[in-house]
Amino acid sequence: MADTREQDRDGATPNVSDVHTTDASTTAEVEAVLDAPAERGEPILQVRNLVKHFPLTQGVLFKKQVGAVKAVDGVSFDLYKGETLGIVGESGCGKSTVAKLLMTLETATSGEVFYKGQDITKLSGRALKAVRRNIQMVFQDPYTSLNPRMTVGDIIGEPFEIHPEVAPKGDRRKRVQELLDVVGLNPEYINRYPHQFSGGQRQRIGIARGLALNPEIIICDEPVSALDVSVQAQVVNLMEKLQDEFDLSYIFIAHDLSIVRHISDRVGVMYLGRMAEIGTDAEIYEHPTHPYTQALLSAVPVPDPEARAGRERIILAGDVPSPANPPSGCRFRTRCWKAQDKCAQESPLLAVPGAFAGKDTPAAHESACHFAEEKQVVGAA
Repeated sequence: MADTREQDRDGATPNVSDVHTTDASTTAEVEAVLDAPAERGEPILQVRNLVKHFPLTQGVLFKKQVGAVKAVDGVSFDLYKGETLGIVGESGCGKSTVAKLLMTLETATSGEVFYKGQDITKLSGRALKAVRRNIQMVFQDPYTSLNPRMTVGDIIGEPFEIHPEVAPKGDRRKRVQELLDVVGLNPEYINRYPHQFSGGQRQRIGIARGLALNPEIIICDEPVSALDVSVQAQVVNLMEKLQDEFDLSYIFIAHDLSIVRHISDRVGVMYLGRMAEIGTDAEIYEHPTHPYTQALLSAVPVPDPEARAGRERIILAGDVPSPANPPSGCRFRTRCWKAQDKCAQESPLLAVPGAFAGKDTPAAHESACHFAEEKQVVGAA
C-alpha cells in the first residue's frame, strides 16, 4: 500500500500520487487485500485516465457506429482515507458517469480505478462483490431510489441478503433498527413504507442503506439536490457526523457550490468530461486559476448587497459544446475569453501552472489551462 500522502507544499495535497499495486493472484488473496483496513492519510481510491464513451449508432437491422458521446474523457484523481472530495460542474459534464464507473455500474472504455492497490475495473465474481461491499452509493432522488413496495426494514436490510456475513439472519432486524437510530429516524418506523416519509427522511433511509455493510467509501451523487434548503443542512450535517463516527471517505457530487465547500476537503471542477481544476476548498474558492472555475464562482448568488456591488460577473458566450463532438485542444476554449491558437492545438495538462510552479502560494494547485492566472472572486460561496 502507499505510504503517507505526499505533499509538494505545506498543507497541500497533490491530485495524484504513485499507485502502489498489491500482489494477489487468487480470489481469496484479493478479498483479503480489499478487506484490510487502510491507514488514515493513505490514497484509498486512485483513478487514472478514466474514459467512458457511449457509442452512437445508425441503422435498424445492421447497426453501424457513427460516433461516440465522450461522457468522461481522461479523469484522474486520488481519494484519501477519511477525506471528502467534492466534484462540481454543469449538468452533463460527466459527474454522475464518474460515480457509476467507480461503482462499476458502468464498464469503463479505458482507464483504471485502483482500490487498495487492486484495479477494480478488471475484477469479477467474489472479488468484485467484496469491492461493492466496501464502496457504497447514496443516490440523487430519494423518491425513486427506494422501492415503494418494500418496507423500510426490507430496504435497509436488503444488503444483508447479498452479504449475509455482515449480519446473520437473526440479528438483521436489530441491526436495521440501529441504523435507523444512527441516521436520526425512529427505530419503530421499520415497518413503514417510503411514501409515509418526507424527502429528507427518505434520504436518511438511503444513507442508512449505504451504511449497512460498514463501507469505507460512500459515493454521494447529488444527495441533497432534491431537498429543501433547511433539510439539505440537516442531511449534510448528518453526513459529516457519520464520517467522523465511521471513519468514512466521501466523493460528494453536487451543483450547489456552497454545500460542496462546507463538506469538502478538496474540490474538483469538471467541464465536458474532463477535470478543469482541483485543489483544497480554499484554493478553489478563494484562488481559482482556471477561467471556467472563475466564471462558475462568479455566478454564485451573493446575499450581501455591499459584496455584490463590488463583484465582477463573468458572462460566458455560447453554449456548452456537445460531448459527441467536443472542441479540439482545450474543451473550454470555445467559451473562454483567454483562448489563443495554442488552445485549439494542444490539450492542456492538469498540472500546477508554470507561473506558480515552485511557489508557496494557494494559486499553485492543479489547473488544466495554458494561460492560468489567479483571479479572486468576491463573495464566492
